[in-house]
Amino acid sequence: MFRPKIPTMPTPTSHVTPPAMVEPTTIVPAAQTPPPAAAPAPSRPTVQLTPGTALALVGGGTAVVLVVGAVLVSMLLAVAITGASVAVCAVVLRSLLASETKRR
Repeated sequence: MFRPKIPTMPTPTSHVTPPAMVEPTTIVPAAQTPPPAAAPAPSRPTVQLTPGTALALVGGGTAVVLVVGAVLVSMLLAVAITGASVAVCAVVLRSLLASETKRR
């Protein structure tokens, strides 16, 4: 029951034709083309970091950090306010249910 059943190779029931013979073809190399000449590398200007651009980069980075920090703090505050309001609702419902069971 737990032994795997190995399939047996089925025997052909009809006339089997042998595979067709494939004749080899000759490969004729194409005419040799000269490799393309390497294009000269374009001269790129080097980046000049002046004190003004350095100050602009530092200011931009500081602004990005402050904006991302403000967004994250506001999201954390929203989660905290939501949790506190759910807790207050739970306490109010609990007290209402407790007072309702005392009346009966």
